[in-house]
Formats: sequence, C-alpha cells, structure tokens
Amino acid sequence: MPPDVLAALRARGLPEDEIGLREALDAAVAGWELFKLPPAAAKRWKCRYRLILDSGIFDAGSAAEAYARGLLGNVDARF
Repeated sequence: MPPDVLAALRARGLPEDEIGLREALDAAVAGWELFKLPPAAAKRWKCRYRLILDSGIFDAGSAAEAYARGLLGNVDARF
C-alpha cells in the first residue's frame, strides 16, 4: 500500500489490514462493489482493482488499497 494512504489511515486511527478495512467500509457505507480487473483492463487503466461506491470510483493496485481509498474518501466526505 502506498505510504500516503498508510499515513492517512494512521492519522484517522483506521485499520491497516485488508479484513479490518473491509469491515470498516461495510460499517461506513451502505453498499459498494469491488472488481478485479482482467489483464487488458488493468494494463489500460494502470490498476488491478476498482471499487465503486455512491460517492465515486477508486482505482488501486490491491484490494486492501481499494478499501482504504474508498474508506478515506467517505470519512473525508463526512467531516
């Protein structure tokens, strides 16, 4: 996971592991979808995972990073 995302999670006291992030995301938003992109799409968009929420689309290199970006996007939007 990128250092800036880890720093943002630590600053807000959010979990850093994939399961903790997924559980926190479940608690924070009503619904979301995580897609693992096929190789051609991953190469085109330069990401392996895409998280879709009502508040936006978050692209990431790993599932944990996608959960973190989606969670941070919603935490920042609420405050």
